[in-house]
Formats: sequence, C-alpha cells, structure tokens
Amino acid sequence: MTEEKFLPTVLVIDDNQSVIESFKVALDNYNVLATNSGEIALDKIKKEDINVVLLDILMPGMDGMDVLRKIKELDKNIDVIMVTAIKTVKTAIEAMKLGAYDYITKPFDVDELLESIRKAIERQGLLREVEYLKSELSPPFMFDDIVGSDENMKKVYDMITDVAKGDTTVLINGESGTGKELVARSIHFHSPRKDRPFVTVDCASIPENLLESELFGHERGAFTDATTQKLGRFELANTGTLFLDEISNMDMAMQGKILRAIQEREIQRLGSQKTIKIDIRIISATNIDLKKAVKENAFREDLYYRLNVIPLSLPPLRERKSDIPMLANYFLQMYSKMFNKDIQDISKQAMNYLIDYNWPGNVRELQNITERLVTLGKEKIISHKRLPLDILISEEKGIKPKKLFKGAVHQFETQYILGVLEKTNWNQTNAAKLLNIHRNTLIWKINLLGLRKFQPKHQNKT
Repeated sequence: MTEEKFLPTVLVIDDNQSVIESFKVALDNYNVLATNSGEIALDKIKKEDINVVLLDILMPGMDGMDVLRKIKELDKNIDVIMVTAIKTVKTAIEAMKLGAYDYITKPFDVDELLESIRKAIERQGLLREVEYLKSELSPPFMFDDIVGSDENMKKVYDMITDVAKGDTTVLINGESGTGKELVARSIHFHSPRKDRPFVTVDCASIPENLLESELFGHERGAFTDATTQKLGRFELANTGTLFLDEISNMDMAMQGKILRAIQEREIQRLGSQKTIKIDIRIISATNIDLKKAVKENAFREDLYYRLNVIPLSLPPLRERKSDIPMLANYFLQMYSKMFNKDIQDISKQAMNYLIDYNWPGNVRELQNITERLVTLGKEKIISHKRLPLDILISEEKGIKPKKLFKGAVHQFETQYILGVLEKTNWNQTNAAKLLNIHRNTLIWKINLLGLRKFQPKHQNKT
C-alpha cells in the first residue's frame, strides 16, 4: 500500500503573506496549509490531520499565545513551533510552558526550520510507539524464528520470503495454535517496514462495544468513559504493519468500517470529524474458512477479497509430525533455562507418545505441555509416566481406549499417589491421611506401582 506517498501536514499561521510564501517554498517536501487568522486555523485543526503548526506570535485579533492554548486544548499531540521577529527569553519561556515544541525567529534559517520540523515529526512517531507498547502486555518470551524443518513448513518459509519483499495484503489461514501471529511478525520483520511499528489486534478478545474505539481511537468526551484522547491501533501502526488476528470475529458493521479504512487509507477517531491519513500494511488471520463464511452471509464478500490478496495457509501440527521432536526439545531447553531447571531430555518412549498424539491445540498445546513438564519435573530425563493421560491413551496407534482402561487407571493412580507423596515429602503417614486410606494400603500401593523417591545425584555448585 505504498503507491501514494503520504506527506506530513504543516499548518502555517501568519498574517504576512510573503512569510507564508517563504514557508511554502522551504517546505516543498510537506503538505502545507496556510492561513492568516487564528480562528480559521483552529477550524482547520478540527477538520484536518495536522502534524506541525508554525505559529506567528504577533497577529491581529487572536494572538499567537491564545491560539497556542486553544490548539493544545483541541489536540495535545500537535507540535507547535512559535515564530516571531523578536525573540525574548520571557516570551520563549511562556510559550514552552503552554506546550510549544520550539521557537524560531524571523528571518528564519531554512536548515534550522527543517531540522525542527523533522525532529517534531520523529518525536510523534516515537510517542505513538511508546503509547502502543505501554498498552501491550508482552509475553515473557518472544521467538525470533519459526521452528520446524518439515516439507510443509519449508513451503511456508518460501512464501514468507516472497511475500515480505512487497507490501501486499496477506490473509493467514490456520487452526488455533499453529503460529499465525509468529508468521505475521516474520513477514513484517523481513519487509521494508521492519523498522516501523508492528501492531496487533486480537479481534476475538476485545468486546464488541470497545472494538471501534480500540481500532480507530477516540477524542476526549466521545462517550461516557472517554476522559482522555486515545490513539487507535490503525493510527499507532502508521507507516508499519497492522495485524488483525481472528478477523472473522468482527460483526458486519465493523467489517464495513475496516473495509472503508483499507480502501480510503484514512480513519476518523470516535467523536471527531477530522480524517487522518494512514500508510499501513494489513496482515490478517483467521481459523475458519472465510470463503464459506461469505457464502453463509457471516462475512462481507468485498472485505474478503480486499484481505485475501495473498492467502497463506499454515499446516496443523498433526500434518508436520516430523517437527514434533525439534519443537519439544526447543521448548524443553527454553523453559529449563527460564525456570533454572537441569532437565536435559525427553525419553524415547515419551517422545513416541508425543509424536503419536493428534495435537488438536497444535504447537501452542505442545508448548504448554512442555512448560508444565519442566515446571513440575525433578528428573533430568522426562519419562512417559509424566505425560498427561489424554496423550498416553491417544487412538493414533489404532488401540481402542476400552483396552487401555486398566493402563489408564494404573497411570492415574501412579501420578496421583506420587503427587501426594511428593507434597508430603514422602511422609507415608501424612500421605495416607490425605489419601484417606490406611498407611499399610499406601505401602502396598507404593510397592505395587513401583514408586520410588527421586534422589538427585550430588552436583557441584558452579
């Protein structure tokens, strides 16, 4: 979406037409608006997306200081550079207290002017990114690379490489837990926009009545709880990439607003009549068949074709089983380091169970189970006895669950009694009380199940 270049807008407010013309010549790389009236300038600010204001202090009618106050009341994010023929310390201090960004004198130095405007616009971009980061709860660990060498994944890597070079809209299809956001991030960070913001919106987790405000932002007073101005995700992602995750969860009305934003490349905050130009790449993701949703009138056809310029499908984990050992060991090492555990491997039998399992929750389920095994693990090698029952009784091997009933009971007893024993530090009397059985029965069960207290080998401290 970069065919049209979006230029920052500078509003010049000066009662001298020759000064205005001088500014226009100097600012040929900007979209310049101009007026000789403070009142007209304030009206323009209400209707236009202004980045920087060049404001003369001495003007007839409403003077520059009054205009500065009003501008900051309307939009605190607009940077105002004061311009005057006479520079005094007192006036400069007063202007800075009112929120002016900088102060230059006439006749102005072109390089000084351009540098001041450049820094102001750069500062605005940084503030947007900081505001976005403050609103995000980052996970404790972020992956730099996608893990996997299966042939299905190699096709995905090739697709990412090709797609990242351009700026085309991408629709990622895949079941929950297959890593759609990870792929979206990979596309962004290998694209020409890699140094610009990557902003995510989880359309499934944001309440319907808050989604419009979250996407497009709002002005102070736009609704009851809008006590301050808020920038929306579209605005925060400007010049970067916006990732719309689980976009099928939007209602039809919101889909229409998204379509308009993509088509027109502009948005309006709630409670504002001002349009804001945006230059973003859209990547969206879904775990349902959107084409089917279109036929069932659950998703807009025009939006579907806007989003589905380049479709990218992610295989479920059950279709890339050769990657399971690599993924399991990757998560094992990651969480062992994170939790300061000395867990070194997964036993061959346990790994076979992991490979045979169907993984309805895909890579995310494998990650969660590995985290649990590491968190609760005390031995260096994770045994199959530590695996959850639903993995142990998987039907993938063609075994009927009915025939595994005794084995399932045995596994449950082993894990349950072992857990109680470890909780009581293997005090058999206390464990028997918690289990509500006689101590002799517990001893018999320990021998029957072959339970043993784990004795770690002595390790030298480093």
